[in-house]
Amino acid sequence: MKLGARIFKTGIAISLALFLATLLELPTPVFAGVAAIFAIQPSIYRSYLTLLDQVYGNLIGASIAVIFVLTLGPNYLTIGVAAILAIVIMLKLKLENTVPLTLVTLIIIMDSQSDDFLVFASLRFLTVLLGILSAFIVNMIFLPPKYETRLFQSIHSVSEDIIRWIRISIRHASDHSSVKEDIDKLTEKLVKVDQWYSFYKEERSYTKKQQYTKARKLVLYRQMIATSKKSLEVLRRLNRYENELRDLPEQFHMMVQERLESLASYHEQLYMKYVGKIRPEHSESSGPDAVLKRNEVMSIFVKEINLSTEVEEDEFSVYHLMHVLSALLDYEEHLEHLDLLIIAYHNYHSEEVDSDIENAI
Repeated sequence: MKLGARIFKTGIAISLALFLATLLELPTPVFAGVAAIFAIQPSIYRSYLTLLDQVYGNLIGASIAVIFVLTLGPNYLTIGVAAILAIVIMLKLKLENTVPLTLVTLIIIMDSQSDDFLVFASLRFLTVLLGILSAFIVNMIFLPPKYETRLFQSIHSVSEDIIRWIRISIRHASDHSSVKEDIDKLTEKLVKVDQWYSFYKEERSYTKKQQYTKARKLVLYRQMIATSKKSLEVLRRLNRYENELRDLPEQFHMMVQERLESLASYHEQLYMKYVGKIRPEHSESSGPDAVLKRNEVMSIFVKEINLSTEVEEDEFSVYHLMHVLSALLDYEEHLEHLDLLIIAYHNYHSEEVDSDIENAI
């Protein structure tokens, strides 16, 4: 289990909320600590949105609680009905994320044992707001990690794992069940990559230049993620049609292997190109020593398929092979598009690559 920044921030926010509530002599400071737990977020922007939503939500919960207590009185039945009404209103206003803390506020206000109910309700509402504010302060002071660096590192890491398995699989040196298990793990990692992309996208840019650069980077990283997903699809089909690929004619099999090896190298070099370790004009997909172009390869594939079906009595599965080839071509197209985006980015923002990203490779 990793002790991440959010765990530490939660503990600090709870301590700060309890300290401030005690310092201000608010009744039941523990409610401030509870509120701080619900308000901690991974980024400043999300923390700001949460602050607004929690304030709105708790105002609604506190208002419902006060109205119910003053009209129907505090008892088990009215608390339940008030909670239902609060949930319905929160869902209608699309504030579902704040429902838990809103219900906490509603219950602690309706659980009144004081004669001066309005003062009691106000103090408990302020105690909850203090906890929310404490979490926001902690999020502001303890700056979040550089999401761009985390994003690039996670994309590069998952791509390396996929490429490694592709190289092993095409040589039929992999264990089928191990690859299948790792494909599930890689799929989960790509979900995490999407989360890092969302966090990076939410980071604020304060100048026109930063906004323009950020917009280009978002397009670039989105294509990196899409390309990694296409490479995973290639791996998935290599694993699924492992037996059919093993039965290919030797020349045909070598051609597929060489093509996949070329694309894997191309993918690796694109990351190095992005961080500036390879010249932008260099491309694995061009030059006299490059592997055959897509159209030439497909022509040879078609020719080999025709020859094999004419000569061999037992035809190898053309249908299954085309599944692999379609994934391979899709992967290649995404690599070429990513290459163009990287070249365009370096033409305008060659100095913008962060040193932490450069050292990630």
